[in-house]
Amino acid sequence: MKKLILSAAIALGSLSIYASTPATPEQAKMTVSIQAEYTEVSADAVPAAVKTALQTAYPGAKLDKAFVNEKKEYKLEISVGDQKATVYSDVNGNWLKI
Repeated sequence: MKKLILSAAIALGSLSIYASTPATPEQAKMTVSIQAEYTEVSADAVPAAVKTALQTAYPGAKLDKAFVNEKKEYKLEISVGDQKATVYSDVNGNWLKI
């Protein structure tokens, strides 16, 4: 019985190794291209409307990093206490993705 449980654990463990790698190089390139559309900006470059919306929605949130794309949409990496999150906002402080 112990051998059966041990062999099942080894088989499942080896399958999980393959699940974490991209299937093709094209999939890995897609991930990079999605991230490349945002460029990092300083916290001072973030509009006041976005900062106000952030403090209203997440009181006490700390802005760790800010990114902007061509459409003036902001990707904000924030931390509240020991939790981290990424939120998206337009230039007017309207939330796109939370």
